[in-house]
Amino acid sequence: MSRQEIRRFALVLAAGAVLAGCEAGTLPFAGLGGDAVAPEGAGASAPAGIERDVEAPKVFAAEGDGLWDGRPSLGGVWVAHPDVKDPERVLIRNTTNGKSVVGALFRREREQPGPRLQVSSDAAAELGMLAGAPTKLSVVALRREVVAAPEPLVEGPVIAEGSAISGEVIEARPIAEIANSASQAIAKAEAAPATPTPAPAPEAGFKAYAQIGIFSVEANAKRAATQMTDAGLTAAIRKEESQGKTFWRVVAGPAATVAERNAMLTKIKGLGYADAYAISN
Repeated sequence: MSRQEIRRFALVLAAGAVLAGCEAGTLPFAGLGGDAVAPEGAGASAPAGIERDVEAPKVFAAEGDGLWDGRPSLGGVWVAHPDVKDPERVLIRNTTNGKSVVGALFRREREQPGPRLQVSSDAAAELGMLAGAPTKLSVVALRREVVAAPEPLVEGPVIAEGSAISGEVIEARPIAEIANSASQAIAKAEAAPATPTPAPAPEAGFKAYAQIGIFSVEANAKRAATQMTDAGLTAAIRKEESQGKTFWRVVAGPAATVAERNAMLTKIKGLGYADAYAISN
């Protein structure tokens, strides 16, 4: 609202108060009876959505022998398969002992003899796999979906407090007091700094972050985040739950441009996290 509009609003407000004072015995909302209700939606807000993970086998699903080669690996919990097109977040199950873990899915760069599913050392530890011993695994992609939260129960009609609708008497304010309040509002508006022009919104679909890894042990996630910070990157640890499992995602960013994001990924991969990839959040 501009300063001129504020002044006009204050004058109209004061004039309205003068007219209201000329009508003896008339109070605001006096024409509303006891059965009146507040406007629809007053005091209420739309129920917030709840996010949850669901299995998405149409995106990716694979079953078969998995192998950990016995070597330590960076990147936390992950599994690799030669048929993967894009990195995914997946649920990895050891169908032999029933253990499962949430991790990242990557494409194997080259075909090697042996099982097609290759897992990291962290994934093997969570799944109870022994080094060099093929283990029956099931890998299914995960997707986030939003479901509506249950609406809160409201007892009785929603009535604005402190109004004539609730049966309370509203005390008429002196005209001088209203005019003084209007003058203070004008002075405050004139003293307020100009509203800065908002920055342009990022391009739709722009992936401003880089995912470094998914970890089932918080200490390992903190170690990776510290490594990113020491390299001059902004890193964050996000604790999440899925399928009854708790895990920690380490991400870096956000980047302002595609060039900045690509440079960030190059630095992360240079630190040994060759499977880092761009994500939107």
